[in-house]
Amino acid sequence: MKKHLVLFFCIAAVVIAAQSCSKPQGFEYRGIQNLKLNTLDFNRSEISLELVYFNPNNFGVTLKNVTADIYLNKNYLGKYILDTTMFIAKRSEFSLPSRMEVDMRNLLKNALTGILGNEVLLDVTGTTRVGKSGIYINVPINYSGRHKISLF
Repeated sequence: MKKHLVLFFCIAAVVIAAQSCSKPQGFEYRGIQNLKLNTLDFNRSEISLELVYFNPNNFGVTLKNVTADIYLNKNYLGKYILDTTMFIAKRSEFSLPSRMEVDMRNLLKNALTGILGNEVLLDVTGTTRVGKSGIYINVPINYSGRHKISLF
């Protein structure tokens, strides 16, 4: 009887440990807020914005050092940088304060397409460091999606 009880607790411990080591899910993109133009120049401009995401995992993580290239309709738009460290709570919505340098020539080239098409293709590629308890790993960022734009 005691052997069966010990075996049951050992199996339960293995199942709980396996579930706690499950592969984390990626963050879910929710939108953009607080878009602001910091500097305006004919060649390069800088904008700041907050990207809103949701952490669907049952554990919190620390996020730092995000660097990504942004493409609009397959044309390079600029580089996205997050150089702060932040804690993201489990199963919560969060926003990433960001700044981005924009190549104005490509932005103007894409503006006409966006006005005529009412929809743009946004591609983001880059890396970030995500960790827990002081252990960090590099995680690739690969996002592609169509977004409707409304100017009127």
